[in-house]
Amino acid sequence: MPSAVVVGITAVVTLIIAVSITWLAATVYHKKVVEAKIGSAEEKARRIIDDALKTAETKKREALLEVKEESLKTKNELDRETRERRTELQRYEKRVLSKEEAVDKKADAIEKRESGVAAKEEELKRKSIEVEELNDKRLQELERISGLTSEQAKDYLLKTVEDEVKGDTAKLYKELESRAKEDAAKKAKEYVVTAIQKCAADHVAETTISVVQLPNDEMKGRIIGREGRNIRTLETMTGVDLIIDDTPEAVILSGFDPIRREVARIALEKLIVDGRIHPARIEEMVEKAQREVETIIREEGEAATLEVGVHGIHPELVRLLGRMKFRTSYGQNALKHSIEVAQLSGLLAGEIGVDVRIAKRAGLLHDIGKSIDHEMEGSHIQIGSDLCKKYKESPIVINAVESHHGDVEPESLIACIVQAADTISAARPGARRETLETYTNRLKQLEDIANTFKGVDKSFAIQAGREIRVMVVPEQVTDADMVLMARDISKQIEAELEYPGQIKVSVIRESRAVDYAK
Repeated sequence: MPSAVVVGITAVVTLIIAVSITWLAATVYHKKVVEAKIGSAEEKARRIIDDALKTAETKKREALLEVKEESLKTKNELDRETRERRTELQRYEKRVLSKEEAVDKKADAIEKRESGVAAKEEELKRKSIEVEELNDKRLQELERISGLTSEQAKDYLLKTVEDEVKGDTAKLYKELESRAKEDAAKKAKEYVVTAIQKCAADHVAETTISVVQLPNDEMKGRIIGREGRNIRTLETMTGVDLIIDDTPEAVILSGFDPIRREVARIALEKLIVDGRIHPARIEEMVEKAQREVETIIREEGEAATLEVGVHGIHPELVRLLGRMKFRTSYGQNALKHSIEVAQLSGLLAGEIGVDVRIAKRAGLLHDIGKSIDHEMEGSHIQIGSDLCKKYKESPIVINAVESHHGDVEPESLIACIVQAADTISAARPGARRETLETYTNRLKQLEDIANTFKGVDKSFAIQAGREIRVMVVPEQVTDADMVLMARDISKQIEAELEYPGQIKVSVIRESRAVDYAK
C-alpha cells in the first residue's frame, strides 16, 4: 500500500515536471518566433521609410523643376507682351506726332488763308465803294440824259411792268377760262339738262290765306253765331283769323302757320257739312281736324320717302317731312322742292358715278329744318343739321345739309351735288316768286355794285336781274382790264347779294370815230 502511494506521488510529480518543462520550452520557442517576426517587421518598416524618403526626394526635385519651368514660361510671355506694348506705344506715338505735324501745317495754311481773306475783304470794300460811286454817277448821268429823277423812272418802270403783267394776266385768265368752259360747260350742261329732263315737278303758289266755299250766304251768320261766340271759339281753338266780308259764298282763313290754317279749313268744312255749329261741336270738329292733319302729315312724309326711294329714315324725320307740305319758300312748296332736289341729286349722282342712295337721302333732308324753323331759334340750316345729328344720320348727309347754302365747306362730292340740285330746283322758271320790293332792290344793288368800279360809265340790270351789262369808258379801261373787271364784279356780287340761279356779267367797251363828209 505505501509503495503504491509513493509510485502515484512519483508519477504525479513526474507529470508536473514534464508539463512544466513542456510549457517552458513552448514559451521559449514562442518568444523566439515573436522576436524573429518583430525583427523582420522592423526591417521592413525601415525599408519602407527609406523608400518613402527616396520617393519624396524625387517628387520634390520634380516639383521644383516644374515650378522653375512655369516661372520661366510666364516670364517669357510677360517679356513678349511688354515688347508688343512697347512697339504699339511707339507706333501710336509716331501717329500722334504725324497728326500734330499735319495740324500745325493746317493751322499755318488757315492763318495764311485768313490773312488772304482779310486782304480780299479790304479789296472788296474798296471795290464796293467804287461801285457805289460809279452807280451814283451812272444814275446822275441817266437822270441828266432822261430828264427824270430816279423815283420818277421807278414809277414809270413799275407802271410799264404793271400794264404788261395785267395784260398777260388777262390773256392767261381768258385762255384758262375758255379752256375750262370748253371742258366743264359741256359736261355740266349735259348732266344738268339730263337731270332736269328726267325730273318734271309742279309748283303751286301758296299764300297765307285759305278760302272755304259756303253753300249760301246764310251760312256766314251761323258761323258767326249769337254775339259772335261761334267765330270766337273757332278762332281761339285754331289760332286762325276768320275774315267774313262781302265775298259771296266764301270765308277767308288768315294765318301765318299753314298747319293751323289747314286744321281750321278742315274743321270749318266739316261743320258746314254737319250743319250743327255751336261751341261744343266746334271743339269736337277741331280735334278731329287736328288728328286728320296729323294723319295727312305722316302719310305725306311716307309718300315722299316712297316716291324718292329712300328707306330707313327715323319716323320723327318722316313726320317732319310731312309737315313741309304746309311750308312754302318764295311761293315754292317745301316738300315738293325737297322731293325734286332728291330726284335731281340722284340723277346727277348717277351721271357722275357716286352713291345714288346717299345723294337722294341728303337731297330729301337738306331743308328738313324748314319744318320747324318758325318754332325754334336759328336758321333752317342749323336746325336741320341738329335734327340729322339727333336722329343719327350719316356725316355725309349732315355735311350736305350744313353746306347746301355755302355756310360751311362741302366735304364730299354728294354735298356739292345737293348744292347744285337745290340751285336747279330753285332757279327753274316759275318755281319761286319774289315780292316787287325785293326784286327792285336786287336790281338796284346790282347796278350800284357795278358803278363802284373805276372807269364804269353806265350799268343796266336786264333779264329780270339775271344779267347786268356794264358800259365802260374806253380811254380808262383797256381790253385786258375788261376781263379782270368782269371777274371782280361777279365776285363782289357773289359776296354781297343773295339770288337764285346765276347772274351774267357783261362788260362792254366801245370806241367810235365820227366824221362828216362835206
